[in-house]
Amino acid sequence: ALATQKPGFSVKVLKVRKNSVITNPGFFHKMFYGRKDRYLYVPLSSYSFKNGKITVMLYDEDSSRLFKSFALADVLYPVTGKQKVAGRNAVFTTLDGKKHTASLSELKAAILQNNLVTRKYRLGTDQFGRDLLSRLLLGTRISLSVGFISVAISLLVGILLGSMAGFYRGRVDELIMWLINVVWSIPTLLLVIAITFALGKGFWQIFIAVGLTMWVEVARVVRGQMMSVREKEYVEAGFALGYSNARIMLHHILPNILSPVIVISAANFAAAILIEAGLSFLGIGVQPPVPSWGNMIKEYYSFIVLDSAYLAIIPGLAIVILVLAFMTLGNSLRDALDVRIQ
Repeated sequence: ALATQKPGFSVKVLKVRKNSVITNPGFFHKMFYGRKDRYLYVPLSSYSFKNGKITVMLYDEDSSRLFKSFALADVLYPVTGKQKVAGRNAVFTTLDGKKHTASLSELKAAILQNNLVTRKYRLGTDQFGRDLLSRLLLGTRISLSVGFISVAISLLVGILLGSMAGFYRGRVDELIMWLINVVWSIPTLLLVIAITFALGKGFWQIFIAVGLTMWVEVARVVRGQMMSVREKEYVEAGFALGYSNARIMLHHILPNILSPVIVISAANFAAAILIEAGLSFLGIGVQPPVPSWGNMIKEYYSFIVLDSAYLAIIPGLAIVILVLAFMTLGNSLRDALDVRIQ
């Protein structure tokens, strides 16, 4: 009934308490996988109270007069068994085994105040009646998570290998450069697809797959900077004082070569968002029903030729704006950190 409604659509809904115990998940579980809702939302056109029940006419644009009834206690509480009406009171048992008696007028007033609400869909709904704005916001979680985690993986691998190649040189440098050139010669999207097939489809697999394809740029930049800074006088002084190689790399060289690494990280962040969107569009990224901007475009691109083209255009614009923001951030960081421009 709520399928493909236009932006700004609103409807009155009845919040019906689910007859199950909903536990609160931890922060990270809630962040990545969400939390089950305690209520079932029933869209309605009209409602009436009678004999300890609320009867609603379900919302339907085709004017199909479908009615559904709920016991008043069932709307407000997680109950077990059926509600019994004794005069002007309702007797019911909640899931914790406690027996309750409440006035029908009190239950009715509580429903009118708390459980009959108007929901507005600011960006409309999709073909399954899901709120497009909510899915768009949840898709932001996927894109930002992929960006942060994949960039972290690429920095970890790239800085480690690039530092070893630039500092030790010789055979170590030749071996790492050979590996970099091999990885660089494989198209990024094909490499991500291959890693995804090896690790499987899923939430965390896409993070690892994208991160393992973006370290080569970081490694090449770190290697070049490491070779240049290694010849500085203060590094030679560190060798003369007997400092270990690890201390010289970590405390004396790496802090002085982070500027170009920060700039390339911003560009990699934008690239990771595009790669994740492309994989989700191809169906090998984050799997439904978890919303991501890429699989939203895949689900809705057939609506472009219809009067609901905004379903595909809006997530596409979100990708463009977010990528543009991080590319602009990267350019600004480059201008701010490059001493040759100042």
